Amino acid sequence: MKIGELSSKTGVSIRSIRYYEEKKLIDPKRLENGYRIYSEKDVERIKAVQLFLELGLNTDEIFPIISCGSSHPVDSNSSNCASTALSLYKEKLEKTREQINKLQKVERELESFINFWTNVETQGKGGDTK
Repeated sequence: MKIGELSSKTGVSIRSIRYYEEKKLIDPKRLENGYRIYSEKDVERIKAVQLFLELGLNTDEIFPIISCGSSHPVDSNSSNCASTALSLYKEKLEKTREQINKLQKVERELESFINFWTNVETQGKGGDTK
């Protein structure tokens, strides 16, 4: 299939597909005239890349997992990538937990501000003025 069809099948822009090729996340075959021809393997790899991007990984972090033949945790040959994948996922999980903690702190602060300003507004409207 050509790049336009691949884009349609995956929902990924042609520009992103070319970027993925540049980053060696996909490796389409080339015809004698230089045209790229993509396969169903490329469709699956792009879907895997999209999943990893949604998880917050960048293309440099995705490359070691994709390049060792394990684009998804349930692949049968994923044992050859276990160390790389485990390290990456543990690091990403720790960073995600840190972000969650920071967001929870922001949430508590915002709730406090809302309570404060709600009281100010209530008192300004003739509410309880103790």
